Amino acid sequence: MGTEPPPPPSRSTSRIPGFYRRPPDQRLTALKDCDAIGADELEVYASTGLSLEHANIMVENVIATFALPNAVAVNFRINGVDRLVPMVVEEPSVVAAVSNMARLAREAGGFTAEADASVMIGQVQVIDLPDPDAAEARLRAAIPELMALGAGVHPRLEERGGGLRGIEVRRCVYEEPGVPREIMLVVHLLLDCVDAMGANMVNTMAERLAPTIERISGGTVGLRILSNLADRRLARA
Repeated sequence: MGTEPPPPPSRSTSRIPGFYRRPPDQRLTALKDCDAIGADELEVYASTGLSLEHANIMVENVIATFALPNAVAVNFRINGVDRLVPMVVEEPSVVAAVSNMARLAREAGGFTAEADASVMIGQVQVIDLPDPDAAEARLRAAIPELMALGAGVHPRLEERGGGLRGIEVRRCVYEEPGVPREIMLVVHLLLDCVDAMGANMVNTMAERLAPTIERISGGTVGLRILSNLADRRLARA
């Protein structure tokens, strides 16, 4: 007698007992049965992934494609909602360990988590200032003008709920032994990048506003780039 297939999981649950014992096609069916994926997603996951033909038009000098296992961590409950977590990893035991820890945490109510808005910081450095005080005052007064200018830089981002959220002006002093003391201003551009990491969008915003910042300040714009400090975009769990 053959082994009977396991019963389907209940709807909208991440608790799928024996998930790891099933072959890949039955795992996909189980995910569809619990409404984790729809028919379109099922077709995508069942496909072989990126074709060599498509890869060849994405980058230069293509010779092959590179694949990794696409797994699912089960048992998660986050903020009271069951979640199945896709994981692309190559190291054995990672998915099993994550799923096991999620099962243990589930018994105590699961995880709670929160995240800030996806605000990244672009920095525009202004140097060679004849009168730093006056330049700082002019830039602060021009924040509405700069905000209006920045509003049209990424229209599609704004359609998705993101965009320029604020502008700050900082005074910095460069001091080093043997080097003349220099006062510079740094204009912070606070951009909500929504689901994107945002480096290119932030840099584009900084480049677009830099000439106006230079004109208003009366100085010279130096650096204009994404800041590595992402303290406006924190996640807590």
